[in-house]
Amino acid sequence: MARRAVGDVNDEASKRDKGRSLKPLAALWPFLRPYKRLIAAALTALLLAAMFTLVLPLALRRVIDLGFDADKADKIDQYFLAMIAVAGLLAMATALRFYLVTRLGERVIADVRSAVYDRVIGMSPAFYEKLQTGEVLSRLTTDATVIQSVVGSSASIALRNVLILLGGMAMLIVTSPKLSGMVLIAVPIIVFPILLLGRRVRRLSRESQDRVADASACAAETLVAATTVQAYTHEARSRARFGGFVEQAFDAARRRIEARTALTAIVIFIVFTAVVGVMWIGARDVMADRMSPGQLGQFIFYAIFVAGAVGALSEVWGELMRAAGATERLIELMQAEDPIARPANPIPPAEPAEGRVRFEHVSFRYPARPETLALDDVSFEVKPGETVALVGPSGAGKSTIFQLLLRFYDPSSGHVTLDGVALDAMDPERLRSRYALVPQEPAIFADTARENIRFGKPNASDAEIEAAAKAAAAHRFLAKLPQGYDTQVGERGVMLSGGQKQRIAIARAILRDAPVLLLDEATSALDAESERAVQEAVEHLARSRTTIVIAHRLATVKKADRIIVLDEGRIVAEGPHDALVAQGGLYARLARLQFSSAALAAE
Repeated sequence: MARRAVGDVNDEASKRDKGRSLKPLAALWPFLRPYKRLIAAALTALLLAAMFTLVLPLALRRVIDLGFDADKADKIDQYFLAMIAVAGLLAMATALRFYLVTRLGERVIADVRSAVYDRVIGMSPAFYEKLQTGEVLSRLTTDATVIQSVVGSSASIALRNVLILLGGMAMLIVTSPKLSGMVLIAVPIIVFPILLLGRRVRRLSRESQDRVADASACAAETLVAATTVQAYTHEARSRARFGGFVEQAFDAARRRIEARTALTAIVIFIVFTAVVGVMWIGARDVMADRMSPGQLGQFIFYAIFVAGAVGALSEVWGELMRAAGATERLIELMQAEDPIARPANPIPPAEPAEGRVRFEHVSFRYPARPETLALDDVSFEVKPGETVALVGPSGAGKSTIFQLLLRFYDPSSGHVTLDGVALDAMDPERLRSRYALVPQEPAIFADTARENIRFGKPNASDAEIEAAAKAAAAHRFLAKLPQGYDTQVGERGVMLSGGQKQRIAIARAILRDAPVLLLDEATSALDAESERAVQEAVEHLARSRTTIVIAHRLATVKKADRIIVLDEGRIVAEGPHDALVAQGGLYARLARLQFSSAALAAE
């Protein structure tokens, strides 16, 4: 299937109302294909259940035609016993069908969720500029659950009723061709509202799922920032905003329910009106001796089966339409094209790794802000083993350089290379394995402290983890936790202070032992004593690898080999600390402000 650009994932919302079929469900076949044997077994059980259902009226006809005559009690008993035996077989076949299709549904939806997650977890940040995380989570949960109900239930019910409908129609013709012809006249009248209202149900189902996704995105955004919401007493406005999304979702769901209700009512009325009409004519044929009472009873039973099958199909049709919409939304994620394209024939990173970084006339605009240059004709080189600091006011382009180095984005123009190999020529994962990143706001996962450090090197031993923690000045506080390194730190590390989170992030980077170390104000949340200890660890670590530091506090980069000063996306100065201070300009002004403030604070 052709992949679409990331923007198309949301742009599809304007087009999806045009979908009027179950065609999107065909996209589930690759997930069903590995379980052909399970599907075959389920279909066999389904076929047997339908067959046993259709056999029951035959025995009933014989009983009616025998006339409940006492002289024929033995034969009547045999027919009733036969009906009980058929009912038993029907029960076993139905139970087996339920087990097999439910298991199939659970297995398939697990595979779908894994496939979608595998796809979105590797998407670059540009993907999430246009699609909120809450929207992705909604598709992984709500939409996947809808598909699960169809694969594990509705599809089976639909097939069962199709078989009963076809088998019942065949038996109706065998029983009475005349009455069957009258039933067939009603079929187009029944099918028309199913097709017409079914399209509306699918459109409204898709809209309902979109509104639920909006509510999920709002909830995810505010719950992640719950402390900020509460600190700014924004609870009432957040509740109102979320409540608005919930009401929109309810309104869409209400309209979907109304459409399905109308569909069900119309179909059931037409079906049973047709059945009553046929029974009326059949009763007159019995009185005129044109058919036996048993034949009429048999015909009525098959007519009820057919009517019930059509009624069930009208309900299941709405479910299938809803699942088609959910499948469409999930497949959009799986087909979305990552703006950061993987090269068809990637070049492996240079061996041995040196850590030489080069920017050559690089300009860059963020996709969400195409009118603004984040970097403007930036060129510099960081030699192997060199420590270079990036300084400048907020918005100068410092973090953008890190984003390009990690290839979360590609330059609008110019080239970035690592050890002489262009970043866009390498596989992103192989490229990123050459970096160890310590962000300003470290990501701490809901796991133990030990596993959070091991995140930097999944196969690391406990001894290596503790050595990295000691180097990051984290061992002392980790050892004092209730279960030491095996203490659960909570979601986003809520049990830890800002400084403790940062030290775990530094330990993670030390453990990774990559040739290029990227530090984004890595000691900003530390107290003076911890900062000194971590600074010594970082300096020791930096001796054997290339280090690029984003610094807001200039005191932390005075010992850097070179400082690059950025302003409005351009390099305005470059050199060691003392030389830049002597030159005057932006760096000297920043240094004067910070160091004079520090001196005043010390007094």
